[in-house]
Amino acid sequence: MDYLIVKTLHQSAVTLSVAGFFARGWGSLAGAAWTRGRIARTVPHVVDTVLLGSALLMAWMLGLNPLTTPWLLAKIIGLLLYIGLGMLALRPGRATSLRALAWVAALLVFGWIVSVAISKSPLGVFSLVL
Repeated sequence: MDYLIVKTLHQSAVTLSVAGFFARGWGSLAGAAWTRGRIARTVPHVVDTVLLGSALLMAWMLGLNPLTTPWLLAKIIGLLLYIGLGMLALRPGRATSLRALAWVAALLVFGWIVSVAISKSPLGVFSLVL
């Protein structure tokens, strides 16, 4: 498979994933019933599976190892933080203020992950100021 195709697939999945997270977070905080529906709970898993699969395939195609590629390790750590904050943001039963804070924090972490991918620096956007 051509690297450019895999990269485009990955970038498309990134866009769909964050757009879906933004919409579900906004809807969940607003109390929208659709956020508890089957589609809103299933489609993100499909998109995120494509996202992870394409990421692993790109890393393999480029011969990247997160233990020897600091920016890739930073992205993985950021991803784990993003997932944790996202789970907190989308899980009903918690205080709305806590969920809103986790949602905004997850979106900020997502932005940082993208900046790491673009800059190839583990500091991401912070490499511009430090």
